[in-house]
Amino acid sequence: MDTGDRPAHRQVDQVVARLTAVPGREGRLRHLEVVPPRPAVTAPWPDWVASDVRAAFERAGVATPWQHQAVAAEAAHHGQHVVLATGTASGKSLAYQLPALSAIRVGRGSRNERGAGVLYLAPTKALANDQLSNIAALGLDVRAATHDGDSTREQRDWTRDFGEYVLTNPDMLHRSLLPRHAQWSSFFGSLRYVVVDECHHYRGVFGAHVAHVLRRLRRICAMYGATPTFVLASATVAEPEVAAGRLTGLDVLAVTADHSPRGQVSLLLWEPPFTSYAGENGAPVRRAASSEAADLLADLVAEDIRTLAFVRSRRGAEQVAATAAELLAEVDPSLPGRVAAYRGGYLPEERRELEAALRRGELTGLAATNALELGIDISGLDAVLVAGFPGTRAALWQQVGRAGRGAQDALGVLVAGADPLDTYLVNHPDSLLGRPVEATVFDPTNPYVLGPHLCAAAQERPLTEDDLPLFGDGARQVVDQLTEAGLLRKRPRGWFWTDRRRASDLADIRSSGGAQVQLIEADTGRVIGTVDASSSHGTAHAGAVYVHRGDSWLVESLDLDEHVAVMHRADLPYSTSAREITDISIVAEREHRVWQDCRLALGEVDVSHQVVSFLKRRQPSGEVIGEELLDLPERSLRTTAVWWTVPAHVLAESGLAAADLPGSAHAAEHCSIGLLPLFATCDRWDIGGVSTALHADTGELTVFVYDGHPGGAGFAERGFRAAYAWLTATREAIATCECLSGCPSCIQSPKCGNQNNPLDKPGAIALLDLLLAGARAE
Repeated sequence: MDTGDRPAHRQVDQVVARLTAVPGREGRLRHLEVVPPRPAVTAPWPDWVASDVRAAFERAGVATPWQHQAVAAEAAHHGQHVVLATGTASGKSLAYQLPALSAIRVGRGSRNERGAGVLYLAPTKALANDQLSNIAALGLDVRAATHDGDSTREQRDWTRDFGEYVLTNPDMLHRSLLPRHAQWSSFFGSLRYVVVDECHHYRGVFGAHVAHVLRRLRRICAMYGATPTFVLASATVAEPEVAAGRLTGLDVLAVTADHSPRGQVSLLLWEPPFTSYAGENGAPVRRAASSEAADLLADLVAEDIRTLAFVRSRRGAEQVAATAAELLAEVDPSLPGRVAAYRGGYLPEERRELEAALRRGELTGLAATNALELGIDISGLDAVLVAGFPGTRAALWQQVGRAGRGAQDALGVLVAGADPLDTYLVNHPDSLLGRPVEATVFDPTNPYVLGPHLCAAAQERPLTEDDLPLFGDGARQVVDQLTEAGLLRKRPRGWFWTDRRRASDLADIRSSGGAQVQLIEADTGRVIGTVDASSSHGTAHAGAVYVHRGDSWLVESLDLDEHVAVMHRADLPYSTSAREITDISIVAEREHRVWQDCRLALGEVDVSHQVVSFLKRRQPSGEVIGEELLDLPERSLRTTAVWWTVPAHVLAESGLAAADLPGSAHAAEHCSIGLLPLFATCDRWDIGGVSTALHADTGELTVFVYDGHPGGAGFAERGFRAAYAWLTATREAIATCECLSGCPSCIQSPKCGNQNNPLDKPGAIALLDLLLAGARAE
């Protein structure tokens, strides 16, 4: 495959043939999908584009814009809120930079005063810095600067006083700009455009938080006389006008036709084989996706094919790069130096040098975390390996789209991990390919999210009756609750914040809203992260091995009163897993469906968790080598759940033995949790489940799947709406798995508090058959 000019289709075919022809790899290629090439369609430059802006882009090699860029830019220029949802590398930046930069240049006037304001929001600092570099490279006289946690006080002051194109992130907008809006009044008053890049990133509870930050932004801008136009961008978002409208609270025009050129894309769905090892309860174990990716990376680098391998964890990226280098050393001693790792935690200059080395061709292979998933410009790649399904079809195409930029052909390989979703997708390609990406799921009406933002808004400026519709239909009820609780005080001019604290501290927009435990490095006192203590996997208990971003840490102490866990790095031969007791009770049913004699429901539930011990397991065998009892408090969570019931007479008529029912329901619960991310944009760690052969509230066999966030995040509701397709896929994933009695690829769960016992694979299939037969009959 040629790394410069566009490689011929037959060369990609030859590479695929060589990858699959290696002895021992028979049957690993489950599907090959070929996406045909697409020609470019251009459009004239809009006549309103400032002459120096157009000249700068022409110097950068843009002879004329593609049609979708011109359409989106034209709409934004005329004040229409726009979401641009076209493919990776389709030039979305140009679409918003044309009106934004032109507004700045025209707005300067003869006295060279501050031009129109532009606020660019990115989910990561790296992406904002990459955008800043691209703007600087145009050579225009534009006062552009980033405003984030890495900015010095002097830089922040300059940006506040003189900045025209300000690049930041939602968290900084929430914590810094909006609470200090009086100091930023000149900027907010001049704000003409707000760019929300990679908007598919804002989902779940995080998405709900960002939605209210943007509503607070609109309110503050109006206070200073500005009504900015919002331009949102994403390569991968379903129903873009719906998602963008929910995020901003505005009517948004969707531009989805992609007129950029694209080469042929060949996507392989690849499944590692079972190994000779046995895991928990004797279950067969598949070869790790990262190990398989290391082999493929070495093969591709040996053929001089520029390849990027996406690996989920930092440690995994390092291991894939090291293993690939070892394999290459056996072929040619000069090849190991052409492979490197790229991950968060590296210094910015180290990351920039790796990016430059890849562009120059000095590196042929890179193993990276999803730090390179977003729109950071890495060009000239031929192939992308994805070790484990990244959670959504959107993220998969985002990652695969890093190869073949421009008119180059590209090769992508999805290497399945050992879980139900990966196994299902590579064996059911129709569920992955040729279908729209997932809807962005989040719920701005969640009172646990809305309440803190109403407090923050009241501190920024007293809330009035006229403000409340901006925050949704439930805002008045939540305001009344906050007033009754003493957090807000009603006065003739509106509701005032009553506390001396910063109200923005009440809303940690990157958390689930539960109690947070800080993870502290013992030697340095450095905060390395936080976990949600209310989640099923959040308790970093003393003596446990806690995996944080792919690195193993041994917890020295946990102080729940101070919300602090002290830990140190440790490379141990064992892992730990918590054993917990979980109970669930139904608070209120919102709606239900009757599936003949079975029943599907959606509503509010109370979930209680108590971790009672943890097991030490030898790695990699999973053998239990010890158990330590714990005395930890019970945690409670009120959230949203979807649940289904099967009555006793249906079970009796089916012949399912009473002794098999707990394991059958438990297995169905596990696999349904593993498959829900296919239908709701979530991670399996965002949701939990409980199953019982006889539940006190229903009097029947019941399986619950609930959102792991206070108030809910919209995932369980999405499961309720798509229940038939979701549970059909669950049944199919269990039935088609190659194992005999259950494994991590179908019914075992890595977060099971009962150590994956009992589980009954045939019983789960029979139980789901009963449920789905009732659905079909209705």
